Amino acid sequence: MSAQMSRSIQIDQHGGPEQMRLVHIAVGEPGLGEVRIRHHALGLNYLDVYQRSGLYPMNLPVQLGMEAAGVIEAVGEGVTHLKVGDRAANASQPPGAYCERRVMPAKCICKLPDAISFETGAAMMLKGLTAQYLLKRTLPQGGLKAGDFVLFHAAAGGVGLIACQWARELGLQLIGTAGSDAKCQLALDHGAAFAVNYVKENFLERVKEITGGKGVKVVYDSVGKDTWNQSIDCIAPFGLMASFGNASGPVEPIAPGILGPKGSIYLTRQTLFTHIATRESTQAMADDLFDVVSRGKVHIRIGQRYALEEVQQAHRDLEGRKTTGCTILTL
Repeated sequence: MSAQMSRSIQIDQHGGPEQMRLVHIAVGEPGLGEVRIRHHALGLNYLDVYQRSGLYPMNLPVQLGMEAAGVIEAVGEGVTHLKVGDRAANASQPPGAYCERRVMPAKCICKLPDAISFETGAAMMLKGLTAQYLLKRTLPQGGLKAGDFVLFHAAAGGVGLIACQWARELGLQLIGTAGSDAKCQLALDHGAAFAVNYVKENFLERVKEITGGKGVKVVYDSVGKDTWNQSIDCIAPFGLMASFGNASGPVEPIAPGILGPKGSIYLTRQTLFTHIATRESTQAMADDLFDVVSRGKVHIRIGQRYALEEVQQAHRDLEGRKTTGCTILTL
C-alpha cells in the first residue's frame, strides 16, 4: 500500500514558536507493536514548549506533540488491545502528535470510551494521567487521607483544574495558586478548597495561615524556579516536595543538607513517562481517569481551541500565561 500524506508540525532547530513549521510527511504501514492512527484532535502541553525551546533537547528535525485522540487505521503485528476502527487516545513518547495521522508504538494508546469525545480525549490524556500519578502515586510518608492539605501551583492550568476536581473527590483540601483573581476563582469553582493569587499575596504566608502554621503534606509544583524556595517552606515535617515541571525555568541545584532543618522533608522529581512505561500501568492509570471523567467527578475544561496552522500562536499564549484549563489543536 502506498504511503499516505499527513500535515505535521516540525522544528529543524530549537528556539521560539517561530521555529515550528507545517510540513507534509509520508506515513506508511505500522510495524511490530505499532498502529497507525488518524487524529481528530490534538492536545497542547507545556512539555511541548520545553521540547521546542531546547530545555529538553531533541534529536532534530523532530515533529512535536505528545497527546492526541482519533481512530485506529491500521494495526501492526503483535498488537492485541486495539483493532481497526477503535476510538483511541494517548499521551506518549515519541513526540509527533501535532499531525493528521502517524505510525506510533501501541503500548501507550488506550481505547477511548464512547462517552468521551475526541476533543476531551485529546485534552485530558497527558494532563489527566499527570494528575492521576500525582494524587494517587506521588505521596508523602503515610499517604494522603481525607482532610489533608496539599498545595498545587498553577491550579487554573490544564493539570491544575483536573487536580482540583480530583482532590475534592478524594476529600483533600487543595490550596491552589494562580496569577489572577479570575484564575483563582476558576480553581475554586473546580474544587480547590482555597486559592491564592500569588501576584497580590505571599503564598507561603497564606498557606501557614490556612493550615494553622502546620504546613501542607505535599507541594505539587510545575512552576519551578519562581516558586521553589517558598514552596519548601510550606511543607510540614516529613512532607513531600513533588516537582513535575519548570514553567518559570529550571530550579537551581539544591543542597540535600537543607532538607533536614526544614523538617526532614522528602524531595522527588516526577515525570509521566516513567509511570506509563508499561502497557499495564498505562491502562490502569487511564481506566482510573476514564472512570472519574465518565462519572462526572472530573470535568475537562477546554479553554482554548486553535487550528493546527495556528500552533505558533497557541504556544505564545501558553507561555504568556493567557490560557486556562486545557488547550487543543483542531484539524
